[in-house]
Amino acid sequence: MEIKKILIANRGEIALRVERACRERGIATVAVYSDVDRAGLHVLEADEAYRLGAAAATESYLRGDKILEIAKQTGADAIHPGYGFLSENADFADACERAGVKFIGPPASAMRALGSKTRARQAADAAGMPRTPGSTTGLASVEEALEVAEKIGYPVMLKAAAGGGGKGMRAIAKPEELPGAFESAKSEAERAFGSGEVYLEKLIEQPRHVEIQVLADEHGNCLYLGERECSVQRRHQKVIEEAPSAVVGAELRRRMGEAAVRLAQTAGYTNAGTVEFLLDKDGNFYFLEMNTRLQVEHPVTELVTGLDLVHLQIDVAEGKPLALRQEDVTLRGHAIECRVYAEDPENQFFPSPGKITRLLQPGGPGIREDCGVYEGWTVPMDYDPMLSKLIAYAPTREMAIARLLRALDEYVIGGIRSNLGLFRRILQDEDFRRAAIDTGYLDRLLSSGPARECEREPEVKLAAALGAAVLETRRTVSTNGASGGGPAERAWKLAARREATR
Repeated sequence: MEIKKILIANRGEIALRVERACRERGIATVAVYSDVDRAGLHVLEADEAYRLGAAAATESYLRGDKILEIAKQTGADAIHPGYGFLSENADFADACERAGVKFIGPPASAMRALGSKTRARQAADAAGMPRTPGSTTGLASVEEALEVAEKIGYPVMLKAAAGGGGKGMRAIAKPEELPGAFESAKSEAERAFGSGEVYLEKLIEQPRHVEIQVLADEHGNCLYLGERECSVQRRHQKVIEEAPSAVVGAELRRRMGEAAVRLAQTAGYTNAGTVEFLLDKDGNFYFLEMNTRLQVEHPVTELVTGLDLVHLQIDVAEGKPLALRQEDVTLRGHAIECRVYAEDPENQFFPSPGKITRLLQPGGPGIREDCGVYEGWTVPMDYDPMLSKLIAYAPTREMAIARLLRALDEYVIGGIRSNLGLFRRILQDEDFRRAAIDTGYLDRLLSSGPARECEREPEVKLAAALGAAVLETRRTVSTNGASGGGPAERAWKLAARREATR
């Protein structure tokens, strides 16, 4: 089928990312929005835009019925769900099929086989994949949990079967900790995902989090597109991602990639997806879960492979066979991505909604920014507070770090707090530079002491710096008779930016 119009069932930077790919292909776009997103960038850039409802996601971006009504009304051939919201909702994928609208993602059957972590562990066993020892079904009681833990040995990890992001997750070092952790994990999982199902697995201590990007068409072809290193995490949430991993060589990449492909094919998977692994100190890898959608961190894979994953997603949705073979996939250079959030690092990383009063965005060689905001936009408090993804690409990891630091020095966000200073701290840390990282790295770094003064960026300093710089420029111009664009102007701009990024 030829897709001529796509409804993007999402918001922010990922909606804009899909819109841009559609425009490159001559495909018309339909945006949807909640009341607080009426002036959102994804709305302004779309060919058509339609209101969903109130700010709450349950009244807007999670209303699959309304989204399908708009798709029918506008004559959209397909729906791209982005990530989050309805992207891994098998019932919505089924509803799209019944409505005759192509869902740009895997079939509902594959989502059901892989969306629950317990079912995904069963699928991993069927595909002959290595995984962490533990249960493959939800735990019915504390007594069952104690039996499983005794069998596999402490320490163990309780996890929610229906979700991620650290919700419903508890590390347990000894038996007496398990009953309380079991009840609190079930309760948290129920609140977060609508399901209190939890399972238990052996805790791999100080692992690296490495994931494999897969892509499968509807003709039985499936490829792996290299790996991403996602070990820099805070509270089990990814903060920085890079491709390729500094510790994965060609042979390990092949073995992990082939295992990921086996899992996808066993589940009848099509379109883009990601298989996540834990990698221990000895180079052994263990299946963790599969994300049945496009990932937040897909740009680093695009940069090192030269492939456009959104274009490829649309190709697959149109029924085209993959034009690539596995031997055609090569990795060149290194890419690192920072997830830029409206949050306050000095206040337990609490969200920082509000109006963006100043926005100076970086550029230059090797810099890509997938951004969903603009100066004057008010960041709502109703959704994930991601502002943008800042990515650097270079021939080597060392140069990618240098470029990213340079870009961060150019980046100014006024009016709200952000985590830009955290990235400077990480990128300047010796352990990160040596790639001596694991999933506990960032927690150790943050517990080592407060951020240095140069890593903070309170707005009051920005305002003071700009004011002082302007006064200094006026004095210089008055004394020297300098005109615009001369050394004095350059000096105050540099001084202001230097202070603003502290």
